Amino acid sequence: MRYSIAEIAAAIGARAEGRTDLRVDGAAEPQAGAPDRLALAMSPAYAESLASGTRAAMLAEGQDWQALGLEAAILVPRPRYAMAGLTQMLDDGPAIAPGVHPSAVVDETAEIAEGAAIGPFCVIGPGARIGPNARLGAHVSIGAEARIGADALILDGVRIGARCLIGDRFVAQPGAVIGGDGFSFVTPEPGAVEAVRASLGDRQGRAQSAYARIHSLGAVVIGDDVEIGANSCIDRGTIADTEIGSGTKIDNLVQVGHNVRVGSDCLLCGQTGIAGSTVLGDRCVMGGQVGITDHLKIGDDVIAGAGTLLRTDQAAGRVMLGNPAMRMEASIESYKALRRLPRLFRDVAALKDSLSKRGPGN
Repeated sequence: MRYSIAEIAAAIGARAEGRTDLRVDGAAEPQAGAPDRLALAMSPAYAESLASGTRAAMLAEGQDWQALGLEAAILVPRPRYAMAGLTQMLDDGPAIAPGVHPSAVVDETAEIAEGAAIGPFCVIGPGARIGPNARLGAHVSIGAEARIGADALILDGVRIGARCLIGDRFVAQPGAVIGGDGFSFVTPEPGAVEAVRASLGDRQGRAQSAYARIHSLGAVVIGDDVEIGANSCIDRGTIADTEIGSGTKIDNLVQVGHNVRVGSDCLLCGQTGIAGSTVLGDRCVMGGQVGITDHLKIGDDVIAGAGTLLRTDQAAGRVMLGNPAMRMEASIESYKALRRLPRLFRDVAALKDSLSKRGPGN
């Protein structure tokens, strides 16, 4: 679909200049621009690489679009935020035919609301409810008595377990699994792991015996406007439900353990792992490969940088980094000190050599 420069600017709340009636049919990197594409050149470095023939570009406020030889420009105060609106406008989304595909298996007791689209080879269990205008890609399975809210987009191969409750405008990328059993096992007698944990290192002569499964009787409850990345997993609770608050966004390959409660508007980046029964407050941000051990309480607005391992409770508003986790400023200073150690060792060795050559009494 083609849009005018004026239409795009109005949709994203930006200012249009020049030939605002000029129409484009998509966006392009600056060096790959074309006459019918909107080049994205929101920094001077990008603007310098504009391809010849580019007629229109999205620029940051203050850039001189006329000096760049453009016929039209969209000027935005916050480029990355403008990208959110622009990409939403240009994204047609996956093609999922309306109605129920003939190959889908839908239990006779399931309820499919008006406007829903059920793709090929989907399986929808007994008593499940699919909300209005929800779209399910191929090979999606919805467990018994699960509830999917309005306007959901559940892409190919997603698995949603029995009794899971999911809010409106939910997005799940391919391969996500919601509502699998938690990883919870116990031995008949206290074993080596329990002894080590209690003593901080002493096995006390104990060995591990066979493991018995603690079954998961709870489910997963997810609020509105939540997104789950590809191949991420959210385990069902043991007795109570695992919970994900409204507005939270979860990246690919994230593991959320059983009984975890994640607050609203959190951001969990790729390969983050949250062990069972931990509670995250609202607006927490966990960078890539953050690890959080079990039964912790993480306050509101905590930020953990990539690779951080949180082993203790964290008060609201802390910014943590590293392993062991420290406040970010302390972690950076520790890293700088670590890099200085080889030079310090050389200086100490040189000092010792100098003192040994002087001999006693000198």
